[in-house]
Amino acid sequence: MRRGARVIGLGGLAALLVLWGPALLRSGTEPARAGRRAFRVEASATAFRPAVLELQPGDSVAIELVATDVVHGLLIEGYGLSVTAEPGRPGRLAFVADRPGSFRLRCSVTCGPLHPFVVGRLDVGPIWLLWRGVTLALVVAFLGLWVVRR
Repeated sequence: MRRGARVIGLGGLAALLVLWGPALLRSGTEPARAGRRAFRVEASATAFRPAVLELQPGDSVAIELVATDVVHGLLIEGYGLSVTAEPGRPGRLAFVADRPGSFRLRCSVTCGPLHPFVVGRLDVGPIWLLWRGVTLALVVAFLGLWVVRR
C-alpha cells in the first residue's frame, strides 16, 4: 500500500504543478508583448468567415469587413464596437484588445432570413489555459486508471 500512496502523492504533485506551474514561471518576467493583428472577415447571408478571431490581450486589431452579397454589419458585444460594409465597399474597424474573455460577434444589419445565425466569436486571452486543462485531465485520468487497476 505504501507504493500506492507514493503514486497518488506524485499524481497530486503533478496536478499542482499543472495548475500553478505557469503562474510561478511567469512571476518576475515581462508579460507577452502585444502584437498587431489584421483580419479580413467576409460576411454573407449565412455566416462570417472566419467565424472565430483569436487575440492576445493588448493586441492592436484591424478588421476589414467585406460584404459578399448585401449590406452587413459586425458588432462586437462587450466592446460596443461596430462597423458596416456594402458589397464593393469594405468597412474597417481598429481597436486594442484590452478586455480578456470571449465576446460574441453578430451581424448588426438585417441581412436576410438567416440573419440571426450570422454570428462569430472574438477570443482575447492566452491559450495556455486550455492546455493546462487538458494536461490536468490527463493526470486525473492516469490516476483514476491506476486506482481502478489496483
